[in-house]
Parts: sequence; structure tokens; C-alpha cells
Amino acid sequence: MHSLNSTISVAKKSILFTLFVISCSFANAQENSPYSRYGMGDLVPTQNITSRAMGGITAGFVDLSFSQTLNLSNPASLGNMSSTSFDFGVEVDRRVLKSNTNPDKYISKNAIISYMLLGFPITPKSLAKKGYSWGVAFGLRPATRVNYKIIANRRIVGVDSVNSLYEGSGGINQANFSTGIKYKNFSFGINTGYSFGNRDISTKLGFINDTTGQYYQQSNSLKDVTFGGIYLSLGTQYNIVLKNKGFLRIGASANLQQNLTATQNITDETFGYDGSGNPQQIDSVRKISNQAGIIKLPASFNVGFTYTDEKANWLVGADVDFTAWNQYRYYGASDAVDDNFKLHVGAQYYPAKAGINKYFNFVKYRAGFYYGSDYIKLGNSSRPDYGFTLGLGLPLTTFQRLRFGDFAILNAGLEIGERGNKNNVSIREGVTRFNFGVTVSAAWFQKRKYD
Repeated sequence: MHSLNSTISVAKKSILFTLFVISCSFANAQENSPYSRYGMGDLVPTQNITSRAMGGITAGFVDLSFSQTLNLSNPASLGNMSSTSFDFGVEVDRRVLKSNTNPDKYISKNAIISYMLLGFPITPKSLAKKGYSWGVAFGLRPATRVNYKIIANRRIVGVDSVNSLYEGSGGINQANFSTGIKYKNFSFGINTGYSFGNRDISTKLGFINDTTGQYYQQSNSLKDVTFGGIYLSLGTQYNIVLKNKGFLRIGASANLQQNLTATQNITDETFGYDGSGNPQQIDSVRKISNQAGIIKLPASFNVGFTYTDEKANWLVGADVDFTAWNQYRYYGASDAVDDNFKLHVGAQYYPAKAGINKYFNFVKYRAGFYYGSDYIKLGNSSRPDYGFTLGLGLPLTTFQRLRFGDFAILNAGLEIGERGNKNNVSIREGVTRFNFGVTVSAAWFQKRKYD
């Protein structure tokens, strides 16, 4: 019991530190991502903090260390669980928007919780004797984010000037249940749950008299939608033992096409501003309430491998993933999205050697990169999406606690990436993302003779 209390104490301190980082970031948060107006918004990385630091490799990745980070991107990895794990991650990002036709820059900041996961082994003794191992996990995470505010001014020849204001908020969240089972060198897993969320967008147009500079007509088009639906993904891994040379783990996963049941409200109106500067409806041109429909999210596929040397000091891996965004539909309509591929490459160095109890001997060093195309496509040219990653796994547990099977680790990562190119008139978006994750593992609920 003392061991459990000690582990919980470490978890509380780590989570309080992480929440402090978030609160400091939110104090100056002013996120504005213009491309989140397309599709279902900006895609939140699905990988855990450990994988993100290695370029995002997940297909063949399993964390076999004392502190097991949960890889739900390939649920087959859960078949390797040997202890209870609580995994918590946050991200703080800084975005720099740069125009190819204007030297001005816009900087925004944001912080979100990346995921909260709890996983544990549930292998019955009867299956364990036959060589099986079985694990499950529960969690909650954001999948996409919609958050933008764009102002555009233009002049219509022979008419007047027009001021446009585009605003949007919302996104998709997922509550999940995952399970994976392993037999000898083969693992298989299922990840399912419920996707839910909202997407609220509006477009305000104001016609300005070029002579007086006064607004003489203003309109607003609002569309808010709520949605939800069950999702399903599958994963598999196979471990190949290389005699005296370590082992190779090959993996693949697939997220099946998902249909979200949606209800939307549409309002087209003219409006003005009251004395306090608040918008006030003048006349309703069109109003549709509780319109039912389907939002179709496309299938995606991922395949890759990891190689670990015989001493488990080095892990290297690569993934390729594909998403059929051409199949995306919103109430039957397509959007400015396109099929996209992405390559992920990463490595981890773990210098641990038997008999050497120095702190930095147990720190894990990670690096990687990714390169591919963005799923948003404007015009006829695709937009590259690429970045470089670095990370550390920092133990928070004393060497005395390790002998009881308790472990806590702080995973930290840095990602520097960019979306867009200089060959068209669109906006380029540079992202610097700081990732922090705390993983607490323990041999809970086991009776000990000594403590």
C-alpha cells in the first residue's frame, strides 16, 4: 500500500506541474488557425508524446520499459502490457502565419490536453499459462480543432467596399475503449469508442459607403452543427527475433470510415450593432432548425516497423500512413481536402547499462522527422507538411522504488514544422509545438511480503 501511495504522490506532483504549464500558456493564448475552416479543422496528432518525439512512428512501436506509454494508434501494442499505466499528455503550440504576398506575420499560442489514458493487463491465469497476454485501455482525447477569425477587406468595382469577417470554433473529441491480445510473436488489437463534438461557423459581410465610410448594409450567415458516432480501428503487430541481432517488429493499423450523425441549424440574417457594440438581428432571411444529416470521415491506413538491438539501447523505426480525404463529405458536400500520404522516421537511444545507477544512464533520448502532404488542398497544388522532432524521457522515480515495479516518467518533446509552400498565394503556417506527458506505472493490487 505504501508503494501505491508513493506512486500516486509522484503522479499528483507531475500533473500539477503540467497543469501549471498549461495555465501559464492560456494566460496569453490567442489561437487562430485559418486552415481549420476547411474539413473538420486542424488534425490533433494521435500519437502519444513518446512517439511524437520520434517523428510520429506508431505502427511497430511498443514501449517495453518500466513505464509503459500507451500506443493507441496501434491497439495491438496493448497485448504487451505488464503493469497498470496512467498516461497524461498536454501540448503547447506557437503558430506563425506568413503570407507569400505580404511581409507581415501573425503569431498565436494555444495549449490543450492531448489525452488522458488508463491501461492495465487483464490476462487470466488460464490464458497466461498458454502463452497469451491481454491488455485494455480507456481514454479521452481531442481529434480535431476548429478555431479561426479572419478579416478580409476588398473593393467591388462600381459598387462599394466590403468587409468580411469569418469566424469558427469547435472540433471532434473521442472517448475510447481499446484492447489488445498477444500470442507468442503475434498481436492483434481493436480500438473503438464514441466521437462527438460541434462546429460553429459564421460569415459577416458589411458593405461600406466609400464616400461616407459608413456601413449601410450588414449580413450574417451562421451555421452550427452538433454530431456524434461510433468509430472503429484495428491493428496488428508481428515480432521477428533476429538471432544475436535484436528483433524487428512489423505493424499495421486501419481506421475504418466513420459516419457521424449530425444536426445543424442555419440562419441568414441582416443585423446592426446596438449602443454597446453587440450585434443585433434586424431581419431573418432564412432559418433552418434541427436539420439532420451525415458527416462522413474517411478511412486511414498505417504500416511500418521498428528495430531494437539486442541490448535494447537503440530503437529505430519508420511509418507510412495514408488517409482517403477525397471521400470526406459534409451533408453530402465535398470540401477543399485531398488524399494525403505522410512518412515518419524516428529513433530512440537508451544508454542504460547493468550495474550503473546514474540518473542520465536512464534518460531516453529521441529524435525524428516527418514529411508528406497536408490534407487541405487549395487550388491545383498540394501543400507540403513537414517537421523535425526531439524529445527526452526523464525518470521521476528513485532507484529504490524501481525494485518494487513502480515507475514514473516525464516525456518531453519539441516539434518544429511547417505547412504550405512559397509557390502560391496561400498562407504558410509554421508550428513550434512543446509536448509534455507524464506516465505512471505500478504493480498495483499485488500483495507484497516486504516493503
